[in-house]
Amino acid sequence: MMPPQENTVASHAAHTTELVLVTGMSGGGKSIAMHALEDAGFFCVDNLPPELLPHFLKLEQESGSRRRVAIAVDVRSAGSLPQLLLHIKEMRLQGVALRSIFLDADYDTLLRRFSETRRPHPLRAGVDDSDTHRALQEAIALERELLTPLRMESTVIDSSQLRPAQLRAWVRDLVRVSGSSLTLVFQSFAFKHGVPSDADFVFDVRVLPNPYYDRELRPLTGRDQPVSDYLEQQPEVRLMLSQIGAFIAQWLPSFGSDQRSYLTVAIGCTGGQHRSVYLVETLAKQFAYHGQVLKRHRELDAR
Repeated sequence: MMPPQENTVASHAAHTTELVLVTGMSGGGKSIAMHALEDAGFFCVDNLPPELLPHFLKLEQESGSRRRVAIAVDVRSAGSLPQLLLHIKEMRLQGVALRSIFLDADYDTLLRRFSETRRPHPLRAGVDDSDTHRALQEAIALERELLTPLRMESTVIDSSQLRPAQLRAWVRDLVRVSGSSLTLVFQSFAFKHGVPSDADFVFDVRVLPNPYYDRELRPLTGRDQPVSDYLEQQPEVRLMLSQIGAFIAQWLPSFGSDQRSYLTVAIGCTGGQHRSVYLVETLAKQFAYHGQVLKRHRELDAR
């Protein structure tokens, strides 16, 4: 039998048309994500304490508005995070259209962003403040430790290499698809700019013939027909596509039955312009039958 409070949360949330939880590392981009959701028509609530979630959802039910709701939760609610995790799991078991989005970034990026904005970290009060730089390092490490369980229950977006406009677009793409079944995400990237931390699978295609060394193809991308024609003629490319596609097709049903909300497949090449882009475009077409497929080009979208 479910605890009364969790059952109450689930029953109230079931009457909400769409519920998006936005969380993540301080400096990861939560404010940008919330602005994107607000622009998309969501009713946004910033830093709602988890213990107030049942009361908020009850009010939503009683109002009868059935509006789309986005709630931001950050590490300032650290003491209530275990309770929030219980709410998330119970709502999903009840079939609630809940999507939890976790905004993350690598360590160096978080340090740089705090240095640029000169804003204090919310956990700075809990660490030794005699050395400002060291205090920030310790605060980031502590925050990541506290939020790891919540990250594991969420759709992760690594904002390290993303411009604000990119992040807004990626968030809008996520909430356009239904939260009731698994969303398959194909993402191209450049190894020289780092591997996306939000990837579930990473495939390295730098061993494939590179259009970059063709002077006419160099300024183009994997979305351009001349590059596609060149890569389609390469036996190695066809073999790589076949093997990656077979792997995903084999395991996709298992991930779907595991009640996951997303699966991110990252394809990387040297510059993130030709080979990885072509493979992402092609795989997205191959798996269009899945219904909920997103494609991202980290380096191209940044232009």
